[in-house]
Amino acid sequence: MTDDRPGPRHAPGELLRRLRLRHAGDPVTHVERVPARVGEPAPWPGWAPEDLRAAFARRGVVAPWRHQAEAAELAYAGQHVVVATGTASGKSLAYQLPALSTLLDDPRATVLYLAPTKALAADQLRAVAGLDLDGVRPATYDGDTPRAEREWIRRHARFVLTNPDMLHHGILPGHAHWSGFLRRLAYVVVDECHTYRGVFGSHVAHVLRRLRRQCARFGRTPVFLLASATSGDPATAAGRLTGLPVTAVTEDTSPRGGVTFALWEPPLLPPPSSDVELADLVSVRRSALRETADLLADSVVEGVRTLAFVRSRKGAEVVAATARRTLDEAVPGLGDRVAAYRAGYLREERRELERALLHGDLLGLASTNALELGVDLVGLDAVMICGWPGTRASLWQQAGRAGRSGGEALAVLVARDDPLDTYLVHHPEALFGRPVEATVLDPANPYVLAPQLACAAHEAPLTPADLDLFGEGAKEAVDSLVEAGALRQRPTGWYWRHRERPEVDLRGEGGAPLCVVEESTGRLLGTVDGGSAHFLLHTGAVYLHQGVSYVVDSLDLADGCALVHAEEPDWSTHARDVTSLSVVSVRSYTDAGPVGLFLGEVDVTSQVVSYQRRRIATGEVIDTRPLDLPARELRTVAVWFTLSPGSLARAGVEAADVPGALHAAEHAAIGLLPLMATCDRWDIGGLSTAMHPDTDAPTVFVYDGHPGGAGFAERAYRTAAAWLRATRDAIVECGCETGCPSCVQSPKCGNGNNPLAKPEAVKVLDVVLTNLAAAASGATTHGATSAVPTDVGPDVRPADVGPAGGGSSGDAAADDGSGQGGMLPRQDDRATRRSAAGRNTTD
Repeated sequence: MTDDRPGPRHAPGELLRRLRLRHAGDPVTHVERVPARVGEPAPWPGWAPEDLRAAFARRGVVAPWRHQAEAAELAYAGQHVVVATGTASGKSLAYQLPALSTLLDDPRATVLYLAPTKALAADQLRAVAGLDLDGVRPATYDGDTPRAEREWIRRHARFVLTNPDMLHHGILPGHAHWSGFLRRLAYVVVDECHTYRGVFGSHVAHVLRRLRRQCARFGRTPVFLLASATSGDPATAAGRLTGLPVTAVTEDTSPRGGVTFALWEPPLLPPPSSDVELADLVSVRRSALRETADLLADSVVEGVRTLAFVRSRKGAEVVAATARRTLDEAVPGLGDRVAAYRAGYLREERRELERALLHGDLLGLASTNALELGVDLVGLDAVMICGWPGTRASLWQQAGRAGRSGGEALAVLVARDDPLDTYLVHHPEALFGRPVEATVLDPANPYVLAPQLACAAHEAPLTPADLDLFGEGAKEAVDSLVEAGALRQRPTGWYWRHRERPEVDLRGEGGAPLCVVEESTGRLLGTVDGGSAHFLLHTGAVYLHQGVSYVVDSLDLADGCALVHAEEPDWSTHARDVTSLSVVSVRSYTDAGPVGLFLGEVDVTSQVVSYQRRRIATGEVIDTRPLDLPARELRTVAVWFTLSPGSLARAGVEAADVPGALHAAEHAAIGLLPLMATCDRWDIGGLSTAMHPDTDAPTVFVYDGHPGGAGFAERAYRTAAAWLRATRDAIVECGCETGCPSCVQSPKCGNGNNPLAKPEAVKVLDVVLTNLAAAASGATTHGATSAVPTDVGPDVRPADVGPAGGGSSGDAAADDGSGQGGMLPRQDDRATRRSAAGRNTTD
């Protein structure tokens, strides 16, 4: 679809100059120019039908690019393949070419397409249907599909577009109804496969194995065709996702327009006090949300079609509402050209926003990452990215949404007042010219594997051959399910014992979504995932929907419903929680004298206990109100380090400053971990204490926020020195005196960012880094997994991080005589047990 509206009045460089002039000082810390690139075409494969070539030609595709033809040839020859190239590189043609050719040549063949979002599946449906090929019969099958259409799709559609959730909840449990489709399945397309990471990715890996299992029962072995943004080692990641050998095509031969990429740090706010010294201590930066809203409004005024990516649903609503108000003040009615887009909207709202965006009725859109993926956003010229999106892969994916048919584009990363954002805008070398991250997922996670095996057993009895299909840990998981009474073993296999099928949450969001209902009218406003409900829908919370504020009157967790009323308060709400943590077992550890580095299982108990009301204009805390919500328990994986009290004393950390030093180091470490792993700070949590009862020492924990872990703590353990070195640098390079959101304060601190001791946090990290470096030459590491942090040298930078090496194995649960099973005694300055555990600080 094309847009005939006039283009922007300014080139990206000129637009950036104008935006800089409208803001106080110069907020730009770096401008990177990504040059344009000429494409390398290739001839059409000889097996491509003439009808298909003609259909692509009508769409303006004269010939494929070389990487598209290479991937298509591999897939057509029966090899599983992943094409991992940049945004707008034409990955869809790479899988459409072999898939549609097969459908045209074989009138019985079928294709299954999986997308992580409904918006992307709808976009691909438009693309395939637009080719107008006889007999292909494409159709979407998801939660929005009317029930009256579902039977027709099962019987007649040959190119079915769905998502992993619907495959898991609908297609696989109803495989008998899908037998005709599955026994003729030629290709499985897994689009944007880099998004399948952490717990979600681990679940999807087993959903794909369940799909392979059902196809094999019908005598079918489909070819898997995966598409990914540029990522580290895509062949290995795709292999772990599918359980199959996968060939990677990574050289991008498509043409690309130039991109002007600016790093933008919002200015400091005027001091709230005339006392200069006091003002310096409490100075904070302008909100990234407000800065992004102003940039969005300024771009719309300039006639530039702009998309603003915002990390949270609430943030997207705030940016859109603020931009609309600003535009209406300048030109009444112009605010109508800006909207918000996020998950949780009703189907009709999402479709209307997508239509308005595609037709150019909207000039500006504030979106969560729901529009990050390959939706064809024709006509966009600029992208504003509000806060580091979590990975370099996501950063380039979002930036690539702009560019008019290969034309020049502007991308701006607006830094939040956050340690990682601050570090990145002042270290552009960590963003540009560096490879993107490898996707982290762990199919062997027992909290994922066991429920998925239960689902497979419900679909058909498990056999020993199936256990090989599901991989490492499958036999142990089946044994645990038998012991729990979920499975019954018979000579022919393992059978599901219950009438109802297992309930499994693929996305690890903590349960079924909760409905948000306007009490006075009964109107359904939207939904919130179960894991976020305690924070976003507690009684008294302010809930935003399409720029309208609502206040929660009541939250009924049992019925899955929150009742709200419309209200425009001048305050916002911020939930606060408390957390406790106990060590269950140690998988691996590094003994570095007075410092210990550990990886293992922990039990985390957290509870939202209160919320603050803060003035929107000033951030002033109005009051703190108690809440009565149930506690939540989580068994997960953590990385932690311990220090002996003597080593801290020698480093100049007074005993009274130890809690604040550890707390500050913990905050900064959580903020910088996304530099090493494909996560963001909301995927992980932490706890620090001056004396933890399970370690007998001052300790900092960082843990995965998902049952069984998500692979992030393992990555932190393996890159410990590079991770903690970047953490130290971020603290040292921040110009504040005692700590601020740019270095050691956390937006989700359960203790209100108290206590914090910034200078002492640097001393703590110096002790850890010095001793890890000294131990590196001896590699004194123990544990069942023997994961040695090989990059513990003091000069390793984040971009230099490589895979972990091997090391000597040992007994991970060795008793040190203290009864704590696996906690190492210090080789010097041994920590002694104390009757009081000291104060815990949690995040």
